[in-house]
Amino acid sequence: RFSGSGGTNPPLSDIGREQAHRVAEALAKRGTIQTVLASPLARTRETAEIVAARLGLDVHVEDGLRETDFGAWEGLTFGEVRDRYPDDLNAWLADPAAHPTGGGESFAETATRIEATRDRLVAAHAGRTVLLVTHVTPIKTFVRLALGAPPESLFRMELSAASLSAVAYYADGNASVRLFNDTSHLR
Repeated sequence: RFSGSGGTNPPLSDIGREQAHRVAEALAKRGTIQTVLASPLARTRETAEIVAARLGLDVHVEDGLRETDFGAWEGLTFGEVRDRYPDDLNAWLADPAAHPTGGGESFAETATRIEATRDRLVAAHAGRTVLLVTHVTPIKTFVRLALGAPPESLFRMELSAASLSAVAYYADGNASVRLFNDTSHLR
């Protein structure tokens, strides 16, 4: 289901809480996280709190990490959107500047927000390992920007719940994707 920043803001399920604890254990074993930042949405804040408690860190909320607002599509499955709003969905899939039905956020707008958030966070946390607890579209956008990939690459990445991805940022402005969609800690 589409679950962005314009919907009901659901908390984690019991399965989600279990996954968050598994993520926390995996990150504790790595021992490299120095700062935890989370989207303001309930499910990411709750995940971040579970991880931060295990790591002995505080959680800082970062509004720029929120999920895309999917407008009238919030709470609907992809199939339901295809049935109810086929023209809008086709336009959205073809053009990153297209908005979901009902005035949601375009992927182009999300990318602009994520790029500004990335720049601000890289400057504020240079030389540190920072955990960003965020959502599918922001994570894919961070990866897309790091790779210099086109906007349509968002539709070619699979991202699982409670997965880990890692991007390294360098002083010269370059970035390197080091990990994507790792779910080994969930097995």
